[in-house]
Amino acid sequence: QLQASGGGLVQAGGSLRLSCAASEGAFSNYAMGWFRQAPGKEREFVAAINWNGIITNYAESAKGRFTISRDRAKNTGALQMNSLKPEDTAVYYCAQSRGAVGGSSARDYTYWGHGTLVTVSS
Repeated sequence: QLQASGGGLVQAGGSLRLSCAASEGAFSNYAMGWFRQAPGKEREFVAAINWNGIITNYAESAKGRFTISRDRAKNTGALQMNSLKPEDTAVYYCAQSRGAVGGSSARDYTYWGHGTLVTVSS
C-alpha cells in the first residue's frame, strides 16, 4: 500500500513537500511517480523517478519548480513543490510503476495511494 501525505493550503509562490510511504519492501525495486487530478479534469502526470533514483522525468508544468526524490532504504518518496501556482491545485497521488523506469502514463503504474489535496490560493 502507498500513502501520500503533506498536502495542504498554501499561497501562490509558496512551497509544499509531499511524501509517499510504501508498506511493501518491493517498492524500492520499481519506479515511482506522482500524478494529480484537479476537479473536473483527468488525472495527469507530474513526475517520475526510476528504481534507483538516478533518472527523473517531469511534466512540462513541473519542470524547474518540482523535484521528485526517493529514499529506497526507507521505502519512501517525495515531491518538493516550489513556486506553486493556483493551477497546481489538485489531489496528488503517488504510484508504483510496473517496471524499473517510470513512464508518464497512468497505465504504467499498478499501485496507487489515496492521494493528498493541495490547494494553492491566489
